[in-house]
Amino acid sequence: MSRLVTLHIDKQAHKFSAAHYTIFSATERERLHGHNYFLTTRIVAAMGENGFSADYNVYKRRIKALCDRYDEYMLLPEFSPYQTIERVGDEIHAHFAGRVLKFLADETWVLPVTNVTVEELSQLLLSELIAAEADPDLVEVELTVSSGSGQAASAIWRAD
Repeated sequence: MSRLVTLHIDKQAHKFSAAHYTIFSATERERLHGHNYFLTTRIVAAMGENGFSADYNVYKRRIKALCDRYDEYMLLPEFSPYQTIERVGDEIHAHFAGRVLKFLADETWVLPVTNVTVEELSQLLLSELIAAEADPDLVEVELTVSSGSGQAASAIWRAD
């Protein structure tokens, strides 16, 4: 029977700033605004014979890379039932409730989500973290995205 260890990664550097708006209905959305998002991770892995489990440094680098990827971008949902997205030249046009919101394409991420919320971001970022490279010793990974004090969501991946 293997020994399991839980690692917690909560670094000040694991943050990114991004703009978004949450869509509530076909006619209602938040105003454009931004957040400083913070990522924390909990990793459950088998203890190796050398006294280590998952490599902290590998996961710290992966999490930092995720944060760097999304830092200082506009985030838009690709799959919202209330908004359509199109690329027009060097712009991204978001059509919502009869209006067109225009953003620079090279400063915008159109994410494969229904809405830009901490719930959706936790799922998306966890899938990107896990997809980076399979680690056979991983048992469970939980990634939490916080958009401010008292506002967070977590997604959990478990090995089959």
